[in-house]
Amino acid sequence: MDAARRYAAELIGTLLLVFVGVGTAVFAQLQGGVVVVALAFGFVLVGLVYAIGPLSGAHLNPAVTLGVLLSGKISVVGAVAYWLAQFVGATVAGFAIWGLVRWGGVADQTGVLGTNGYGVHINQGGTAVLEVVLTFLFVLVVLVVTSRVEHAGFAGLAIGLALVAVLLVGITLDGTSINPARSFGPAVFEGGAALRQLWVFIVFPLLGGALAALAAPLLVKPSRHFRAEPDAPDPAAPDPT
Repeated sequence: MDAARRYAAELIGTLLLVFVGVGTAVFAQLQGGVVVVALAFGFVLVGLVYAIGPLSGAHLNPAVTLGVLLSGKISVVGAVAYWLAQFVGATVAGFAIWGLVRWGGVADQTGVLGTNGYGVHINQGGTAVLEVVLTFLFVLVVLVVTSRVEHAGFAGLAIGLALVAVLLVGITLDGTSINPARSFGPAVFEGGAALRQLWVFIVFPLLGGALAALAAPLLVKPSRHFRAEPDAPDPAAPDPT
């Protein structure tokens, strides 16, 4: 039952993150601009980290889950379940946004349902580098701040601000993915170039997350992970036998 609650939290959290963040781009980008879109993503992530973080860790991003997995804080089975929940949640959010545009009389201010893409302001190689670097930064912040128990209360704020920062860098270039689920959900319903280019926004954010997991131990001492998963072994726990 506890595992099911964690997976449900990841599904609902990712759904809300994608709906609010991508929805802001689709519904209000012309009025609000890049800064408003970045802040919407950051604000909702801060809220979700504090709301569901104690239950699931509030990964809400396959790249973060990969980083946590490589750091030994979640089991392989748990990580796969998180990935499934995240992609399902993002797909439901993508459908909701698409439905509002198609049937709700809402204008798509991005013209591409808020999908990520390259070719206008950046090429494929530049996108690959950008996504690796920005995802590396974001996941590194997540892994480091959640590994410092003394700063646990500020972890959500730091994570949200890191998301705002990377979005401000990349939104005008490729829309800033750093989250394969965020890219997947809208692309499924937009189709076309967004779907053909989707692999870039899955592979390179995951690579950035993996590199962050390798770099994080250089910045922190081993400690209990604030966002560790209950199904991960706790080396400090007493032997039940």
